[in-house]
Amino acid sequence: MEVIEVQFKAQRKEFYRNVKALYLRTGNYCVVQADRGEDMGQIISITRAEPNEVETDMKEILRHATDKDIEHLNEMRSKESEALGVCQQKVAEHKLPMKLVDVEYQFDGNKVTFYFTSEGRIDFRELVKDLAAVFRTRIDLRQIGVRDEARRFDGMGMCGRRLCCATFLKDFEPVTLKMAKDQNLPLTPSKISGACGRLMCCLDYELEYYKDLTKEIPKIGSKIRVFGGEHRIEKVDIFKRTVILSDAEKNQVEVKLEVLQEELRKEPGAAKKDTHEGTPPSGAR
Repeated sequence: MEVIEVQFKAQRKEFYRNVKALYLRTGNYCVVQADRGEDMGQIISITRAEPNEVETDMKEILRHATDKDIEHLNEMRSKESEALGVCQQKVAEHKLPMKLVDVEYQFDGNKVTFYFTSEGRIDFRELVKDLAAVFRTRIDLRQIGVRDEARRFDGMGMCGRRLCCATFLKDFEPVTLKMAKDQNLPLTPSKISGACGRLMCCLDYELEYYKDLTKEIPKIGSKIRVFGGEHRIEKVDIFKRTVILSDAEKNQVEVKLEVLQEELRKEPGAAKKDTHEGTPPSGAR
């Protein structure tokens, strides 16, 4: 059975079964099952799976989208800015501590979803009643985090590329300050924070690579006995694969990483301090 990944507004993605065996291609639009109706999105991936590997409650692809369907979807999108303004007015009237982020009409108009952020839980039952009276359709208020907010708005990262969350990331993995420390990145918030204000997701991408490269190298600040004398690790450049050592007279010398590793293997226990102490090797992102 074919399993189809469909993308909707603001990189919202869901999987559907191609039960009707329709001829589908990535990049095309299709109409899918939705809660109490139909929705429409763009096909971004097609995979095959055994029937017993597919969830029985997974919704289905209903049909190919026509030019008229695409025109109708654009009409629904044009109504969203007005709906957002109405909701913002109602939020102010109810004095609710919430920030409206976006609004999304379902293709058939049977549901309007309002996305918001808030520091805590919100009792929005009265707000839903007011919105239902205005729009005369099903209302869904969905609280999201700041990372989801950045994903919905999209944008450019400091690397000059589109935000990872708005392109290929499906789930948000935990990112900690220790990941930046392990790569000796500057701990200035503006340098390691993304558009969402949280630590950048890409801090996790190269972490294992750094650990693999440095697992046999003493940390910066540690003292080792190599080349017939005691030296201190001053700097490690992973990308140039060089190490700067200083002796007791503070004379510095640059050594190839492979040469130092060979020297350390010749003298077991050459490092005087535990290799987990000190500062991690430097690296540029």
